Amino acid sequence: MSDSTLPLAAAAATLPAADPERRFGGIARLYGAAALQRFQRSHVAIVGIGGVGSWAAEALARSAIGHITLIDLDMINESNVNRQVHALDGEFGKAKVGAMAQRIHAINPACVVTEVEDFVTPENVDTILGGAFDQVLDAIDQVRTKAAMIAWSRRRGTPLITAGGAGGQVDPTRIQIADLAFSIQDPLLARVRSLLRREYAFTREPKKKFGITAVFSSEPLRYPAPASAGEPACASSGLNCAGFGSSVCVTAAFGLLAAGEVLRTLAGSDSASGAPG
Repeated sequence: MSDSTLPLAAAAATLPAADPERRFGGIARLYGAAALQRFQRSHVAIVGIGGVGSWAAEALARSAIGHITLIDLDMINESNVNRQVHALDGEFGKAKVGAMAQRIHAINPACVVTEVEDFVTPENVDTILGGAFDQVLDAIDQVRTKAAMIAWSRRRGTPLITAGGAGGQVDPTRIQIADLAFSIQDPLLARVRSLLRREYAFTREPKKKFGITAVFSSEPLRYPAPASAGEPACASSGLNCAGFGSSVCVTAAFGLLAAGEVLRTLAGSDSASGAPG
């Protein structure tokens, strides 16, 4: 596991002097001055810096979150261009956490960014998420790891928001937030829910909440058309042929909605409008 925190002095040396009041005055006017101060003191971890997580990181950086930990082992490649904010010419082959960290410091030089070049697994969840986080945002698609992080969240009492599957959908207006127990039309979250009940003793009562906020879409999935005969095999291109198609209109909306829920929770009584149903 590689874990590094980008020094603020090194970032500031390459950037013009930042004026926090000009950059984030709009946040204070919207959420309140006290909430802005909480944002600046908060530490948020984002697990998975891809089609959902990269946009969540972008939104949190632009909302003055003071410390962001980015966790992912993947590199940026050309097939990410359709859905990931850091996928640009000149960035291919770079670590996602490194490219995102540089982008965050260009947005807010005062933000402390910790880069963890590793994948979270059920075996290492306590180690990688061992820091003092105010919120954790789960933006990965591995069922067992999602369940392990959610169980860790309940043990530790650290708020966690989990994102469902964002592929195979085209309508961002169908995305919603609710307790994980009540997600619909999301096979990924359904499998996570089943595993939590089977192996982590989460409630089996259908009307009881899990206490975990989930972002998901009610839109039925669109499955890829089968490859026609004579079409070149995808293996040589490095693309995942088994995966769904995806649109930035949906993946970004997932990330932005999750980030918005992080901010709503951190803002507390200054701007909260009630917990998700």
